[in-house]
Amino acid sequence: MISFLLMVNKQGQTRLSSYYQWLPMEERVALESEIIRKCLSRSELQCSFLEYRGYKVIYRRYASLFFIVGTQADVDITNKIMKSSLSANGGSGNGSSNNLSGMNGGGAGGTSTSGVNLSSLVAENKENELGLLEFIHNLVETMDKWAGSICELDIMYQLEEVHFILDEMVMNGYIVETCKGNTLKPVDLLERESRKREAMFK
Repeated sequence: MISFLLMVNKQGQTRLSSYYQWLPMEERVALESEIIRKCLSRSELQCSFLEYRGYKVIYRRYASLFFIVGTQADVDITNKIMKSSLSANGGSGNGSSNNLSGMNGGGAGGTSTSGVNLSSLVAENKENELGLLEFIHNLVETMDKWAGSICELDIMYQLEEVHFILDEMVMNGYIVETCKGNTLKPVDLLERESRKREAMFK
């Protein structure tokens, strides 16, 4: 799942940040500064994927803006994998409880009594980097369709609308919409209503 999304200019100033997992503000500031520094220091010939502090980071540059997406392993999915592996190796009832006790303290290095390496299951992040790179491109194309040609000033002066577009596409860290027309319909309706209200007071 997506943990955070950042839009940053080439000077390293954050123009938009959206987090889908709770982090204290001190951690956010430290994480952003380190990831931004790493992404901006990389050349165009280097890969657009990197790993940092348990996050898989995917970034892409468009003109003067960097779009950065950070992901972590989905907690719900890894819990399901753990449960299925325990039931498959230890059966039900007492076998599962024995495996759980092995996970908690019996096995060395986070390995259960059945020999399953649970720590590796928990840490594995199976997010598709190319899929997220394509999502970034889709997000930029959607904002281009909305603003003509998206630039740093559009994000700065119409931040609420950009957040609204992003919220239409991503919910709780999961991509729920990629169609540009469906994403921009609610934004268009809001803009129409705001113009009607402005016309009423003229």
